[in-house]
Amino acid sequence: MSSIDIEKCRITHYPASVLANRARPVEKIDDNIHRLVEKMTDIMLHNKGIGLAAPQVGVPLRLFIISLDGTAENVRAYINPTVTPAGDLGAIDEGCLSVPGVYTKVPRYKKCEVTGTDLDGNEFTEQAEGLYARALQHEYDHIEGMTIVNRMGQVARIAHRRQLKKLAEQHKS
Repeated sequence: MSSIDIEKCRITHYPASVLANRARPVEKIDDNIHRLVEKMTDIMLHNKGIGLAAPQVGVPLRLFIISLDGTAENVRAYINPTVTPAGDLGAIDEGCLSVPGVYTKVPRYKKCEVTGTDLDGNEFTEQAEGLYARALQHEYDHIEGMTIVNRMGQVARIAHRRQLKKLAEQHKS
């Protein structure tokens, strides 16, 4: 992939096409990827998020970061990850930096396994549960081209129709 214009990285809002398409694999972990992760960390922390996927900053790569406590020290990068859900489903309110103003109950598995590569090129596999499992599934959705809007039921879509319409109108302009 050609060089990423880090300065242009901003939160991308629904219904931007980069959020609706499956992201491409990261081919090489180089300075470009390291700078992207630094920029994503700044954006995520500034917006008080606990996870952020590359498509959310306009970059269609299979990469996301998570910091469950919202601190820079605990940010972890997941490059070309796979997330395999397990266990029971549970639905709790979820928000998304790319869908501001919308909080909706999203059914997710309470446990999952993640396999990925870190910024040093080391492969890892971990078991996750609770908030960590939810965050992994949420960010994985982003690199698969899905947002919480795709996961909403009909009642939630009706309840949030004004905000979704407003986001769509802002996207056109």
